[in-house]
Amino acid sequence: MTAYGELLWEPPADALEHTRIGDFMRWLAEAGRAPAMATYEQLWQWSVTDLDGFWSAVWHYFEILSDGAPEPALANDTMPGAVWFPGSALNYAEHMLRRRDDAVAVIAHSDTRDRVELTFGQLAAQVGTARRGLMALGVGPGDRVAAYAPNIPETLIVMLATASLGAIWSSCAPEFGTGAVVSRLRQIEPKVLLAVDGYRYGETPFDRTDAIADMLDELTSVEAVVWLPYLGSGEPGFGVVAWDAFMSEAGDPEFQRVLFDHPLWVLYSSGTTGAPKGIVHSHGGITLELLKMLALQADLGDGDRFFWFSTTGWMMWNYLISGLMVGSTIVLFDGNPGHPSLMRLWEMAAGERISYFGTSAPFLHASMQEGLRPGAEVDLSNLRAIGSTGSPLSPEGFRWVYEAVKPDVLLGSVSGGTDLCTAFVASSPLLPVRTGELQCRALAAAVEAFDPAGNPLIDQTGELVITRPMPSMPVAFWNDPDGSRYHDAYFDVFPGMWRHGDWIKIGREGGCVIYGRSDATLNRGGVRMGTSEFYRVVESVSHIADSVVVHTDDDRLILFVVPQEEWSGQMAEELRFRLRTELSPRHVPDAIHEIQAVPRTLSGKKLEIPIKRILAGTPPAEATRLDALANPESLSAFEGFRRP
Repeated sequence: MTAYGELLWEPPADALEHTRIGDFMRWLAEAGRAPAMATYEQLWQWSVTDLDGFWSAVWHYFEILSDGAPEPALANDTMPGAVWFPGSALNYAEHMLRRRDDAVAVIAHSDTRDRVELTFGQLAAQVGTARRGLMALGVGPGDRVAAYAPNIPETLIVMLATASLGAIWSSCAPEFGTGAVVSRLRQIEPKVLLAVDGYRYGETPFDRTDAIADMLDELTSVEAVVWLPYLGSGEPGFGVVAWDAFMSEAGDPEFQRVLFDHPLWVLYSSGTTGAPKGIVHSHGGITLELLKMLALQADLGDGDRFFWFSTTGWMMWNYLISGLMVGSTIVLFDGNPGHPSLMRLWEMAAGERISYFGTSAPFLHASMQEGLRPGAEVDLSNLRAIGSTGSPLSPEGFRWVYEAVKPDVLLGSVSGGTDLCTAFVASSPLLPVRTGELQCRALAAAVEAFDPAGNPLIDQTGELVITRPMPSMPVAFWNDPDGSRYHDAYFDVFPGMWRHGDWIKIGREGGCVIYGRSDATLNRGGVRMGTSEFYRVVESVSHIADSVVVHTDDDRLILFVVPQEEWSGQMAEELRFRLRTELSPRHVPDAIHEIQAVPRTLSGKKLEIPIKRILAGTPPAEATRLDALANPESLSAFEGFRRP
């Protein structure tokens, strides 16, 4: 197996001269805002030591459009409750639409219709028109506009129009079932709902008209449905505002500048252990944080074509579309990435001359297991960076990218979350890429690994903790008036510090390894190991398509596998041997069982904890919220593996 830490890529010697982060470092010194710095580590140390100085510099470097004085940047550094830029008013959408020329802003691919392209000028004009449409429906500052719509230009347009008014946005992907949508949107009581009639996934059409009718019975706050005939299934049997009528009155975009912490959008937790938490992010926090991430960490700007595979139900959609803030062209995709084959997205990357290709670790692992060699099959000469998130990318996945995709690409494996709508362990064009490692802690992200007593660790695995505030931390949870749910979610273990719930190891040179969720840790005989290491070994076996491992309360280790071929006792013994030799004898499962599918959330995460509850006797419907799962039917199989 490929070891951790092997050097795969190094930045060119002149990286400081040709990157946006290098320009930022020069500007800091020339403006007298910070001492001259020559390395990423120096910049990171300054950024987490002087939060006020760093974020004030970001504000001025990116020339934030605002009313009021932008100082101080950080008026109160208490967590939770940090106060950022209290005297300033701004608008996220205004920064998204700063560019108004004829360059291409949006390219959209879809299984449902032909390719769509919009220039920056066309996008701004359509946002202005949608803004008038929302105003005609009575939408104003603080009102909620929700979408049951896919990753297409119309969704982006209505989101920007919503933000321009100071109203609050939220979205669910149309593959979400009625219960999953209602459990999210009913909390925020939307005034207007953008809805598509259906969509196509691969060659299969999915009419959502009846599902929307059922939702509206529950979403009693909705006063108007803006109906987009995306699939072409006909008019619904309930009252709507047709898209063409909604977009009938042209208008230039205008922007209601709001206080820094004014709500921008509501994202949601997975909702597997209760009602999904409504996570509220602010105009100011998202604007500054994603300018930093996309420009300084990802090195995106004018001339780049930026893609990240996502649906509108995952925070990576919000991350992707924010590429407009740095002047990049964003590439949207709605459909089946594996139809007609897993080469589809790689072919799109070649055809659209994508420079930054973002995806998930499971997609890269699947491409590797299929034996794909995209670099040999399509022209990826414009591709300079690949992003990976969602779960840890194995060292073998790193190696495959450099061997099969492109030897000179920057592979940026990153980790963050819906909670902050960003990555706090990130990539940088100034640092080397090593197998299995995330390159660095993001600028102004004071990430540490803590032992149970709250002591920082280096070169040892510990709880991922953020010790100082970040501007995109939630301003609140929805319907949490005293802040108790928000406090208990992140601040109840290490007071005043954000505990994220992942295991992390931070190396002496700054590279990081994420080992999975700390609440799903394997701990046998005092040997603690994150599930990502376990999956790394199991899923490197060619005849295993997927797997999930559970450590039960009675100290049994149970492995469930989805085989690619008929499962046999010989395969099980081979797997035990691999786990014994590559991990430890303590991590050989007590039992290995074949299953048809691994239960996953709507965003693709494995459900170890609910499986553990089912094995202990909890009925599947009580072990987790079934409407939060992509494949709820898969849970019933685990009832058959309970001990008598």
